[in-house]
Amino acid sequence: MRIGLQVPSFTFPGGPEEIGPTFGRIAREADQGGLHSLWVMDHFFQISMVGPAEEPMLEGYSALAYAAALTERITLGTLVTGVTYRHPGILVKTVTTLDVLSGGRAWLGIGAAWNDEESRGLGVPFPPTAERFERLEETLRIAHQMWKGDESAFEGEHYSLERPLNSPPALRRPHPPILIGGTGEKKTLRFVAKYADACNIFDGDDLPRKLDVLREHCEREGRDYAEIEKTSLSFFPETPSVGAAVDTIGRLAEHGIDQVMFSQGTGQDLTGILAEALTQTEKIVPAGR
Repeated sequence: MRIGLQVPSFTFPGGPEEIGPTFGRIAREADQGGLHSLWVMDHFFQISMVGPAEEPMLEGYSALAYAAALTERITLGTLVTGVTYRHPGILVKTVTTLDVLSGGRAWLGIGAAWNDEESRGLGVPFPPTAERFERLEETLRIAHQMWKGDESAFEGEHYSLERPLNSPPALRRPHPPILIGGTGEKKTLRFVAKYADACNIFDGDDLPRKLDVLREHCEREGRDYAEIEKTSLSFFPETPSVGAAVDTIGRLAEHGIDQVMFSQGTGQDLTGILAEALTQTEKIVPAGR
C-alpha cells in the first residue's frame, strides 16, 4: 500500500509569514517519512468544505515547485486541477516543468472544475457542465499528444493549438501519470478508463460501486482495469491517530485501493502519524493485486 498526504489548508499559526516555513517542513517530513505523494488543491479561494473563502490559499503549482526544491523522492500533484483554470497547452507545459525540475516526480491531477465562486471572483470563464467535460476530454487528448512529442496541429471544438511544442520533454516515462478526480459514472469514470493512469474516489459507502462502474468502462474501452491505480481521499473523522490511519488503509485495501491520500485538516499535523502508519501497512497488498 502507498500513502499520500493532501494539504488543503494553509491556515497555520503565525500568519502569512509562517506559511512558507510550515509548508516546507510538512513537505520535508512527508518526504523523509517515506510517504509516496504530496498533494495540494488547485483552488484560488479556500473551499467551503474546509473554511471561509478568505482563508489563505496558495496557487497550486507554485506551491508544488517550492516543495519540489525541498524534497527528493516524494511525488507531487494537484488534487485536482480544474480544467477551466488554465489553457491546456500551458497546463501541460506547467506540469512538464514541475516534472523536469523535480527529477520526474510530477502528476497531472485534473477534473472538470466545480467552484464557480472563485471563477466569478477572479474573472475566470466558467462554462456549463457539459462544456467543461468537453474541455476536459480535449485537454486529456492534448496532454497525451504533447507528451508523445507530437507537434502536429490540434483542432478541437474548444481548443486550437497550431504547434503544441513541449521542450524540454517530461522526464517521467511514458509521461507524468494522469489522475482524474471525480466519481461521475457516465463521463468522469469513462475518461479514466480511456485516458488516465489513476482515479481518485472519495472514501465513502459508494466506493465499491464506483470501482465496479470503472471496471465496466475499462471492459468497453478494451483497457486492462489493473493498469489503473485506484486512489482514495480520506479524512480523519476524529482526532488523528496511527490506529485510525492503519484501519482506514486496511479497509480501503480490501476494496482494491492502491493508494490512500489523507487530507490534513486545519490545525492537524499528520506527517508523523502517516509515517508510522506506513511502517505497519506498506506490505499490505490491495485486493486484486
